[in-house]
Amino acid sequence: MRLSPDEIIFWQYGFLKLNATIVFTWGLMLLLAVGSALVTRRLSTGLERSRWQNLLEIVVTAIEKQIEEVGLHHPERYLGFLGTLFLLIATASLCTIIPGYDPPTGSLSTTVALALCVFVAVPLFGIEEQGLRGYLQSYVEPTLIMLPFNIISEVSRTLALAVRLFGNMMSGAMIIGILLAITPFIFPIVMTALGLLTGMVQAYIFFILATVYIAAATRSRKPAHQQGPAP
Repeated sequence: MRLSPDEIIFWQYGFLKLNATIVFTWGLMLLLAVGSALVTRRLSTGLERSRWQNLLEIVVTAIEKQIEEVGLHHPERYLGFLGTLFLLIATASLCTIIPGYDPPTGSLSTTVALALCVFVAVPLFGIEEQGLRGYLQSYVEPTLIMLPFNIISEVSRTLALAVRLFGNMMSGAMIIGILLAITPFIFPIVMTALGLLTGMVQAYIFFILATVYIAAATRSRKPAHQQGPAP
């Protein structure tokens, strides 16, 4: 039984390898890019809208609403990054219905890369919102003694994001594989549906955690009387 799509090698020359993780990841990116281009090429602002545009607006509105509910008052600033994370992980799970496909999120290298994107994005958004000095000051609050603990917290939660997603996706694939091997004619449909549900839940959890981290980084530390009116 394969534990990771990294084990599927399509091409190799010396130490260079083209495995399933790379192929399926680029395939997902191409699918999302082409799909978004096709859906948005004829957007309508009137009452007559295509079904694809209606679906796209529902998805975008739902993502914006979730971002705003977490505490980010200008969700459009973060929609591109957080929405892409959610759609990539969700699409990776939905494509499991395709025979021969292994979700790249079942590879630790993919989940680490996604977590590193969050690790880099959090301070960038924090600096954009509070300025460099204001963001760095958050690491020494309430006292300078907290500096090493806050740094450890930043690193550990990034690692937790990667391991959480990888562990859940891999364990789900292993359970489905074991049950299909034991009773191949009874469980396929049920376990495929369960796998899709698990994948969507993991996409949502990853998206929400990334949003929470960004919200914490962009939250103003100014006293209430110094802050401007709420937007």
